[in-house]
Amino acid sequence: MNEEFKNQPEQKEEGPKVEVVKPFSTIPPITAAFIALVGIFLLYQFGGAILTIAIFGFNFEKADVNMVRMLTMGGQILLMLFPTLLFTRYVYKENISLILRVKFPSFKEVGIFIVGLIFLTPLLQNFLSLQTYALEKFAAVSPFVKNIMDMLDKLDKLVENTYSTLLISHSVFESLFIIFVVAVIPALCEETLFRGFVQKSFEQKLKPFWSILITALFFGLYHFNPYGLVTLIALGAYFGFAAYMSNSIFVPMALHFFNNLVAVLAFLFIGNDELIKTTVTKTQYIIPQLISFAMFAALFFAYIIFIKTNYNKIVSKKKEVL
Repeated sequence: MNEEFKNQPEQKEEGPKVEVVKPFSTIPPITAAFIALVGIFLLYQFGGAILTIAIFGFNFEKADVNMVRMLTMGGQILLMLFPTLLFTRYVYKENISLILRVKFPSFKEVGIFIVGLIFLTPLLQNFLSLQTYALEKFAAVSPFVKNIMDMLDKLDKLVENTYSTLLISHSVFESLFIIFVVAVIPALCEETLFRGFVQKSFEQKLKPFWSILITALFFGLYHFNPYGLVTLIALGAYFGFAAYMSNSIFVPMALHFFNNLVAVLAFLFIGNDELIKTTVTKTQYIIPQLISFAMFAALFFAYIIFIKTNYNKIVSKKKEVL
């Protein structure tokens, strides 16, 4: 095991130095990351299904919506967050805070990445428009693609209807509860697993780029959303980049919360469900979408370069002021 950690690959990317955290157990970091991904996925999916049947039976569609919200919240805490914390303690024991990136950032650090998310959100919305347009063109000439899309459309519609039902509110208190369930809990539970244990474990032996990308890929797959897969991977990669640069789990948690909060508020107050949908309204005007996509892509990637180039200077200035 000691030799394994002595051979840690050299980190050539700009950014903070990766902390090598020696596991307490004999499980190698990458193996531990995959065990967590597969094990918690199975626990969350099958355990959640068993809980749902045990509480609601097979008549789930007529279940009380607040009970469904409670089950959604409880499932993430009991079947995702707690297993992650327990496995982290087993694998790393006395280095839990390091592997989970328990470091409080400044508001300025959070704000730096919030700005990037503001650029990324319309970029991903434009991508969904282009994806919808391209899939429709393929479906028009390929019966095979059309059959697949028809099947995915039914699944996507079912997911959207279920999610929309969870977001319907009749009071201020209910709206606050919805925000807690849909924005706070996923940010806490999912980021602890993905940008905490999994990505940090990958970083022990892989370069940051691959650690971020692999974690983001599984983050997208976890959500069972074929039309939204690319956008979820992109979001996960940005959250991972923020976690790596800041070395704080609270930064991707804040981004995850902010992303979900904006979608919930848009639905609650203006009835706009575009931010929770993974397909978009059909359009024949593809050129404006392409221009918009290119513009936001240029802004976003220029900003990423700016963060990579200047992040340490910004943080140092913050410390000097303090």
